[in-house]
Amino acid sequence: MGVRKNRYQIDIIIEARMNSSRLPGKILLSVVGKPLLQLMIERLNIIDLVDNIIIATTKNPKDDVIVSLCEELNTPFFRGSENDVLGRVLQAAQKYETDIIVEITSDNPLVDPELCKYVIEEFLNKMDEFDFVSNDMGCYSSDYEITYPLGLCNTKIFKTSLLEEVEKSTTNPVDREHVVNYIINNPDKYKLYNVEASGEYQRTDMRFTLDYPQDYEVIRSVFEALYPSKPNFTASDIINFLDANPHIKDLNKDCVQERYEYQ
Repeated sequence: MGVRKNRYQIDIIIEARMNSSRLPGKILLSVVGKPLLQLMIERLNIIDLVDNIIIATTKNPKDDVIVSLCEELNTPFFRGSENDVLGRVLQAAQKYETDIIVEITSDNPLVDPELCKYVIEEFLNKMDEFDFVSNDMGCYSSDYEITYPLGLCNTKIFKTSLLEEVEKSTTNPVDREHVVNYIINNPDKYKLYNVEASGEYQRTDMRFTLDYPQDYEVIRSVFEALYPSKPNFTASDIINFLDANPHIKDLNKDCVQERYEYQ
């Protein structure tokens, strides 16, 4: 555990597991000689507002390799339920005494640290007004527009105390699998703020999340082009590279994000 940097302990909790129906073991696929999860941790470590990065994985023996990587990198981790992701994230936060959870999933290895930091700052500046701040509410509710490219900064921020309340409020399997689903779909109960993209980041024609082999090819190409000369490359660098290389940008243009029905 690091030295607390703020009045509140702010921890990024990354949900990570090896099981994936479309691309098994995707988070440990190698790029520039490193597992993608390691590269993602490297990028998020740049955020100076964050106290810890915690990997919330499962008790499935297949995820032993994730634990081994965490131990190698000296990264905190927690093992919990495979299907009850909400419970797993909450228990991880409780174990490490997290006050404010920054929830990010492990299929976003190109996540941009500066954009994430901006969303965190929005939460800290608006804590008296809002219970929950995110930049991807459109992924969970049609009441909001998706304005950022998927995978560039899918960041959700809320207090651990809020998730403790939610944990007691729902047993719906969809809510338990998608940690913030209950919060976003109960706007009468919680005060929500959706951070919208502006300027060059309004590029929903680009896709950076990792679900399909084509996504991996795009992500691999970006890292191989930018990482060797600039490990801390930015969202702008990624966008400029793909605009200059449309044949790479278009590799995953037909990949469709899986949607789920909330009942």
